[in-house]
Amino acid sequence: MSDSEPIPAGPANAKRSSGVDTGAGLTPGTAASSTPGGTGDASPGGTTAPEPVTVAPEPVTTAPALPAPALEIAAGYALAGPALDLGALVWDGQCLPDAQIRIPLGMLNRHGLVAGATGTGKTKTLQLIAEQLAAQGVPVFLADIKGDVSGISAPGEPGHRVLQRSAEVGQEWRATGFPCEFYALGGIGPGIPLRATITGFGPVLLSKCLQLNQTQEQSLGLIFHYADQKGLELVDLKDLRAVVTFLTSDEGKQELKTIGGLSTATAGVILRSLTAFEQQGMGDFFGEPEFDSSELLRTAPDGRGLVSVLELPAVQDKPHLFSTFLMWLLADLFQDLPEVGDVEKPKLVFFFDEAHLLFSGASKAFLEAITQTVRLIRSKGVGVFFVTQTPKDVPSDVLAQLGNRVQHALRAFTPDDQKALKSTVKTFPHSAYDLEELLTSLGTGEAVVTVLSEKGAPTPVAATRLRAPESLMGPIDAAALDKAVKESDLYARYANAVDRESAYEKLTAREAETQARKDAEAQAAEAAKAEKAAARGSGGRGKAKQDESVVEQVVGSGIFKSLARSVGTQLGREISRSLFGTRRR
Repeated sequence: MSDSEPIPAGPANAKRSSGVDTGAGLTPGTAASSTPGGTGDASPGGTTAPEPVTVAPEPVTTAPALPAPALEIAAGYALAGPALDLGALVWDGQCLPDAQIRIPLGMLNRHGLVAGATGTGKTKTLQLIAEQLAAQGVPVFLADIKGDVSGISAPGEPGHRVLQRSAEVGQEWRATGFPCEFYALGGIGPGIPLRATITGFGPVLLSKCLQLNQTQEQSLGLIFHYADQKGLELVDLKDLRAVVTFLTSDEGKQELKTIGGLSTATAGVILRSLTAFEQQGMGDFFGEPEFDSSELLRTAPDGRGLVSVLELPAVQDKPHLFSTFLMWLLADLFQDLPEVGDVEKPKLVFFFDEAHLLFSGASKAFLEAITQTVRLIRSKGVGVFFVTQTPKDVPSDVLAQLGNRVQHALRAFTPDDQKALKSTVKTFPHSAYDLEELLTSLGTGEAVVTVLSEKGAPTPVAATRLRAPESLMGPIDAAALDKAVKESDLYARYANAVDRESAYEKLTAREAETQARKDAEAQAAEAAKAEKAAARGSGGRGKAKQDESVVEQVVGSGIFKSLARSVGTQLGREISRSLFGTRRR
C-alpha cells in the first residue's frame, strides 16, 4: 500500500444531502503530524524550512464547512467536560477529522456495549477505550481471552497504517504504554493467581459453572445454607464434596430434616458434577488466599489508572468457568462498594469480553441477579461494558441498562443474519444513515456510535472511523510478561495456595470421632455382657450400678464430648450472603 493510499472506508452509505459542500481542510495528513511526536521535520536532516507545528483539532472547529447533516451529528458530540476521543465522523464515505466523536467521562458508569462480527476490530476498540480511561486516572479491568491485549503495557509501533489512520482521524498519535497488572485464574497461565473460595463464590455462580438445572441449583443452595449455619467453611472443592457426602449419610440425613430435604438422586448428580469439574482441572481455581476485588480499584504512582488484565488463553476452552468468575468479581465489587451516586469519573470500568458466554445456559435466578447488579452498580461508580458479536447475545433487560454503544460491522450471509441485522437496527435511535446498509459495509476499525451526552440524553448516531491505540496492538513477549508478574507487589500475597482447616478436615475428624464412639460403645456393650454374665453367677447383685457405670464411661469420654460440640455449632455463625449468593465480607 502506498503512502498516499487511504485505508478503505467502505462505500458511501449515508442518506445524502444534495448540493452541500463537504468543506475544506479534510485531506488526510493535514490534521496531525505523521511522526509519533507530532512535531517532527519533514526532512530527515532537518535542513529544510520547518513544517508548522500541528495540534489535535478542537471538536468542530470548522463546523460551518461540514455538510449540514454531519454538522448536526457533530454538534451532539461537542462536549465541554473531560471525555474519551473515539475517532472522527464518517459521512457520505468521507472521514471528517474536524468532527470528533467522543464519550463524556462522567457517563462511562452508565455502562455500554461493544459489538461486531469477528475481525471487525472489537478488541482494538476495547484497548483504545481502556488506554484513555487509564490516562485520565480511571482503573480498568479487562479479560484477555485470545492473549493479544497484554500489549497495552508497552508502547505501540509507529507503522505506516497506524500513522495513516491517525492522520485521517485528526489524532496526535504517541507511542505509550500503560501501567498493568496481569492475573491468571488459579495460576494457570502467566499471571498473579486469582482464586475464590467455594463459600465466597456462592451457590448461584457455582451452579452456572457446574451447569446444574434449577432444581439442582436449589438443592446446592440448601447445602450451602447448612454449611453456613454450622460454620463449615467451604474453601475448595473437597470441602463441598465432604459436606454433600455427609448430608446424604445416615447421620447427616437426620440433621438435614430440620432445614429441608435433599434427594439422594440430586445429591448424586451434584457429586458427579463436582467430580467431573475437578477432573477437568478446575480445582485450582478455588481456594485461598481469596482474591480481594478492591485490588482492581488502584491507581499507579503517576496517577494513571491501573489496567488489570486477566490472562485467559490457557483456559479459553473453559468458557463457563471464566465467564462466571468475571461475574463473581463484579458481584464482589457490588456488595463491598459504598453508594456514591453520580460521579465526575468512574471508580472502575469493567469489560466483559465474550459476553455471550455469560448468558448462555444461565438460570432464571442468574439472569435476574445479573440484571439487578448491572442496574444498581452504576450508583457505586462502576461502569460495565459487554463485548460480544451481536446485541441479541445480551438479554433485553440487561441491554436496556446500557447507555453507550459502539457497533462494529455485522455480517448478513444467512436468513438468520438478516433477521439479526434488522433487530439490531431497531435498537438504535432515529438515524440520518441507512443503518442496514451501513452496518454491513463498515471497514475494520470503523463503527456506528451512540452514547449518552453530558446531560444524559442519547447522542445522534454517528458512523465513526476509530483512532489507533497508542500501546502495542498485540501481545508482549512471554519473558516480559513473566517479569511483570513476578515484580508485582501482589505476587507474593497471592502466589502460593494455602490449605487451612475447613469443612473437609472438620468432617473427617467428625467421622473419625463417630467411628471411635461406635467402637467404644461396642466395647462397652461387650464389657456389659461380660459383667452381666458374671452378675448372673453371683445372683444379680450390683447390676444397676454396673449398667450405670458403662453409660457414664461412654457419655463422659472425651470423644463423645468433642462430637457433641461439633454437632452443636452455634447458629449465630451463619454467613450472610448477597444477591448472587456470594459471601458478604
